[in-house]
Parts: sequence; C-alpha cells; structure tokens
Amino acid sequence: MSKNSSSLSQLALQKFKKNFWGVFSLIYIGLVGIISVFAYVFAPDSSQNANQMHVSIHSKSPGFSVDMLTIPSEVDNDQNWFDIIFFGKKNTNTEIPISNYKLKGNQLTYTEYVSDGLQGQTKTIKANFISDNSAKQFIKKRTFYLGTDKYGRDLLSRLLVGARISFFIGFVAVFISLVIGVFMGSIAGYYGGKIDAAIMWIINVTWSIPTLLLVIAITLALGKGFWQVFIAVGLTMWVEVARVVRGQIISAKEMQYVTAAKALGFNDFRIITKHILPNILAPVIVICAANFAAAILIESGLSFLGIGAQPPMSSWGAMIKDHYNYIILGKPYLAILPGLCIMFLVMAFMLVGNALRDALDVKV
Repeated sequence: MSKNSSSLSQLALQKFKKNFWGVFSLIYIGLVGIISVFAYVFAPDSSQNANQMHVSIHSKSPGFSVDMLTIPSEVDNDQNWFDIIFFGKKNTNTEIPISNYKLKGNQLTYTEYVSDGLQGQTKTIKANFISDNSAKQFIKKRTFYLGTDKYGRDLLSRLLVGARISFFIGFVAVFISLVIGVFMGSIAGYYGGKIDAAIMWIINVTWSIPTLLLVIAITLALGKGFWQVFIAVGLTMWVEVARVVRGQIISAKEMQYVTAAKALGFNDFRIITKHILPNILAPVIVICAANFAAAILIESGLSFLGIGAQPPMSSWGAMIKDHYNYIILGKPYLAILPGLCIMFLVMAFMLVGNALRDALDVKV
C-alpha cells in the first residue's frame, strides 16, 4: 500500500515538473517567501516598518538621490541581532536630507533639502560627533531606487516589508480554514443524518453572506489590527474546505478499505484520520492553493478600506489606498507598483493551483 502511494506521489511530482508555469510560479512564491521573512535584510531602509519619513523629499521619482545627514542620538539602542533582522531596527538617530554642507572645526553648516528649486533653511550646529570621524560616515548619498512615497519613505523598502503581510496571511488563513473545514466536513460527511444537515445549514448560511462583508464584521468585532485580519480571513474561508471534504468523505466511506477498517474494530477517529483523509488530500491541496490567492486579495481589500493592517505597518493594499489619487497626478507608479505585486503573487498561487490540479488529476 505504501509503495503504491509512493509511486503515485512520484508520478504526480513528475507531471508537476513538466508544467513550466507551475514550477516557475512555485519558485517565484519561494523567493517572495524568503523576502518576506528577511525583508529588513534586503530593504534599504531597515527601520521598523520601513517608516523613516522625510517630508521634504516626498513623491520623488525612481533613482532619486540626496545627501542624508545622520545626527546620532544619545539614546542607547539595546536591540539584539534577532530583533533587528526580523522586526527592524529602532532608529533613534535623526536623519536630515541636505543639499550642501560645510564643516569647519566642530561647526557644521548645512542647508536643508527643499524641492521645486526653493532655498532651504541653513543651520549651524556643533558637530563633535564628526570631528573625531570622517564626515562621510555621517553624511552619505542615499539613493531611492523606486523613489519615495507621499511621506518621503523609501518605496522599495515599503514594498519589501509589505510582502510579509500579504504572504503570511495566506498561511495563517489557510491553516485556520483547514483546521475548521476538515473537522466540520469530516463530521458531516462521515456521520450524515441530522449532524450533516445541521453542519450544512451552518455552511450554507455562512456561504450566503458576502465574504468581504463577513470579514469586515469579524474584524470590527475583534478590533483593527494585524492578527485580527488573519483570524477574520481564516474564519470566512473554511466553508469551501468543509464542502470539499464532506463530498469526498461521503464517497470514500463506501470504499472497501473503510468497511475493512470498521470490521477490524477501529474507532471512527482513526478511520477518518488514518484511512480516509490521506486518500482525499488531492482536492484539499488544490482548494488550499486557491484559498492562498483569495486570502491575499481579501487582505488587500481590507487594507485599502482602512480596516486591515494599521499604520505605520506596511501593506500593499494600504499603499494603493494612500496613492491611488496619484494615478491622475502624474506619478501612477506609486499605486501601480503595489498593485502589480498583489497581481503577480495572486497569479503565482493560481498557476500553482492549476498545476497541482493537473498533476493530482483532481476533477473540480
């Protein structure tokens, strides 16, 4: 039995490898996953949430460069390396975009950067922190490869950090939907009768409510926030899993191996978990791939409406909300770039789902 199962898995894997777009999409998803986990390592702005604002350089075009003066803070930053890599650096220093500067002794005279050809304010400060070091250590040319948003934050860094929410909401939402959906579908399909009727009534009522409306209601009940969105999306996606599992179990429980398991005296829990569920995983896997894509779209919609991830946390949907009016103001890329990120990731999950459906020969 195990040898046959192994050979079927190898056959499915070989079919999947022959699907170019499926393999390409899986590699793309893997790269996005790595970027999501190590976003602060790749991001030019490694501050927490990539939220370093410079209003004087807002809405700058891709490739914009400016000299950045860093004035060190007297506040000690006692973060460990784990926090810095996975949660960003607590930036206690003061950063000032400048157009020119002059260092004389311990006196630093600089002119603040102002766009549109206006003359910036000139200031002179004591710069003992520079006198003992090279000026290049505290005054560096900063390049914003994708430009800046309307708050003067690095757009590339915000996109990289924003990938974390869009990517991980798929995992959390699919996990929650799997736990609830498999449990409810298994109970309904295996026992049938009044239990099946009651669970199907719950499924049909939940299914009849528009997904986005139900998520909004759950989010408002749990409160606005990061984890609340994850839970809310997961609680609305279990019905599809439950219906698929129920239908598969209704067919599978009539098979001879289930009858043999009952004859051997195995309890219902073992029959369901050890014998039936492993044999109906193929359609569940395909549904999960589609749910990944749906979860990303729902989260983006919630963030666009302002009830998803809350500022200053970076989210692709919130970035579109902040900059959609720039589409008619001459800088459409501020909204188009996060929109393309959402589109490519959703498309990748859908292509992987299609490839899995063909490889596992699932009729859905």
